[in-house]
Order: sequence, then C-alpha cells, then structure tokens
Amino acid sequence: MRQEFFKENRKRLLEIMPENSICILFSGKPVQKSADECYPFIPNRNFYYLTGLTRENLVLMLTRTNKKTNEYLWIEKGNPELARWVGEKICKEDSERISGIKLIEYIDSFESSLHRELLTLPYPDVYLDLERRSWKDQESHSQVFADHMLRKYPFLNIQNAYHIISDLRRIKTPDEVVKIRKAIEITHNGLNHVLKHCKPGMKEYELEAYFDFILRSHGVKEHAFQTIAACGINASTLHYCENNCETKRGDLILLDLGAQFEWYNSDITRTVPVTGKFTSRQKDLYQIVLDAQLKVIETIKPGLPYKNLNETCKYHLAKGCQTIGLIKEDIELQEFYFHGVSHYLGLDTHDVGRFDDLRPGMVLTVEPGLYLREENLGIRIEDNILVTDKGHENLSKEIPKTISDVEEWMARK
Repeated sequence: MRQEFFKENRKRLLEIMPENSICILFSGKPVQKSADECYPFIPNRNFYYLTGLTRENLVLMLTRTNKKTNEYLWIEKGNPELARWVGEKICKEDSERISGIKLIEYIDSFESSLHRELLTLPYPDVYLDLERRSWKDQESHSQVFADHMLRKYPFLNIQNAYHIISDLRRIKTPDEVVKIRKAIEITHNGLNHVLKHCKPGMKEYELEAYFDFILRSHGVKEHAFQTIAACGINASTLHYCENNCETKRGDLILLDLGAQFEWYNSDITRTVPVTGKFTSRQKDLYQIVLDAQLKVIETIKPGLPYKNLNETCKYHLAKGCQTIGLIKEDIELQEFYFHGVSHYLGLDTHDVGRFDDLRPGMVLTVEPGLYLREENLGIRIEDNILVTDKGHENLSKEIPKTISDVEEWMARK
C-alpha cells in the first residue's frame, strides 16, 4: 500500500479528534504459545491502518492542540546480537518510508516523552483502542495502559478510538479494493485446484491441503480464516473446521475459504457434489439458496439499510422452502437457516464498523445457507460485493455457482 494511504487515514482521524486531544495506538506484542515459542505475530489492524507498519512493540501517537497536529512514532532499537537469531529490527528510515511519519524515536523514550506532552499541553482527552468483545475478555495492552495512565494522571479523560477508526475502515479506497480483488483471485485459483482433485474417498484435510498449496505458491502466508472443508452432515455445523472426515459418494462438500493478500481478506463459499453431479433433491435445495443470494445482491445499493439484507434473504429462503414442502410457516425457517447473510470484509474477515445504511466503498459478503442435519447436508453460497455509487459490483463473479456451471466446473478434472 502506498504511503499516502496511511497519511490520509491519520489525517481523517485527526480531523475527527477534538481540540486538545491525543491518540495512542500500539502495534502489539507476540503471544506466548508454549515454553519459548510464541504464536506468529499479527499487528493490530487499526495500528496497521494508520501506519502501514507490521512489526511488534511499536507505538503511534497523534496529537491535536491549538489547531496544530503532530504525529510521533516509537520503534525498537536494533540489537546486533539478537539480530543474529531473529533478524533486524525496523530502522527509522524504513519506518518513515512506509508510514510517512517523520518524528521517530526509540521505544525506551516513549514514557518520558508522553509525560512531557501531558504536563506541558492541555490534553483532557486521551484516545486508545479499547476494543472489547465481551465482559470476560482478557484485558488488552491498551486497557492495561489506560489503567496505568489514570493512576498516574487522574485528570485525563480516557476515550475509545476503536469505534472511530472502525467507522473509517468501513469505506474502502480503490487501492484497498485492489488488494481484496487479488485475495479473491488467489482464492479462486485455490478452489480450482481443490475441485480438480476432488473425488469420493478423499479426506477433507486433503482437499484443504490442495488449497493451501496454491496459497503458498502465490506467496500467501496467512489465510483469511481457518478453512472449512465440510462434507455431508459436517456442513450443517456453521464453523466446522476439524476437516478430518472422508468424503463419500453422493455427498455435498461445503468449502468456505479465503486467502489473505497483504493483510486484506477474501471470503468465498461454494458447495459442490463430490461426484460432480447434484441429485434432484440437492438441486432443489441448492437453487433455493442461490435464488435467495441473487435476490439479496440485487438489492445492494447506497442508502439501503444493512438489516434489509437479511430480511430479504429470509423472505426468499422461506418462500423457496415452502415451495418444496420443507416448511409451512415462515417462522420454521429458523430451524434450517440461523445466521446473518452478510458481514463487512477488509483488513479483518469479519470487518469492523457500525451496521447502518450502505455507502459506496463498503465491501460485504452475501452468504445465505440451508442446513439439514437429518439429510446430512449443508449448502451455503458466498460472494464478496462492493457497494458502488450506482449500485454494486460482485468482486467474485468469476467463480462459478449456478448448478450447470458447478457441474461443468467439476467435470473439467
């Protein structure tokens, strides 16, 4: 991503921040896995959105006072001995080249620099990324830091920057859409490779491995999420990811997968017959899901309330299920469809921001499904949709999904 992207994101945040305010964000630290091993480090997405930097233990500070703004960055100092084991730390020159921030110091001076700012300038508001998913969540580094600040400087007002940045992230720039398109393209290639080798008797994890091979071949190290390769009854569990069962003749296999390209995600689902041909019953159910998806996509345009997407989906799923006698009343649909039809997509697979009226630049999924445990199947079809000025664009339209196209797709092997 170009430096201008991150500079513009900081500018937009600073314009929202009130006079005499400060915002502090942390890139994060590795989480211990076991013994001396840590999980692979992933930077805080809001920190990345404002800096473009992906290294651990970095701090960003933005200040606004007297109609003047400043941007500061703290990085780790290089350690030649440690570098022989884990590589070099990012230097000031590279940090500035990527982020566009000019005031860069080493992390050991952060606390003293912050102290001077707080004592010499009137900052009643300090913004931190205080994201919290539930009451019982473990405290984040930002939450612990907020507690320390209030004990040392009780005159401060701690504010939450998470929702402000999340709302900024909802609207994707053309450069962000390019990254998502590339992630979708790689995912499509991976699906092609999976279905080229798909046949009865294979393990779900074998199909997953064919997908992983294509991602690695494209230099992709991270998935958008853990791959779901669910055959038969496994597909009726929404987030099934054990992927250790054997595919059987007559099964459908639900493949929910996505590549991550330069931190931007794709999220695609296709449901295909393992033998290459749908049964009559599978066709009926599949067509209901596909029709509902197409109806939802048709409605997408600026100004549409987000909640209308799922209402449209449920209406068409219910009517379709009534047509084949699966249900009699609309309320019965909840037994076979129990999730929302959409979520935002971007730096996070389930991307952040308020769910209100759609606006140009939003990218969202459309993923209706039907799950029939007693019939040992689940069907979900998912595409990634960009909201445009005049309506929408299906970014994943090249990935086959009609019954005839899927059967032809399977026959190519």
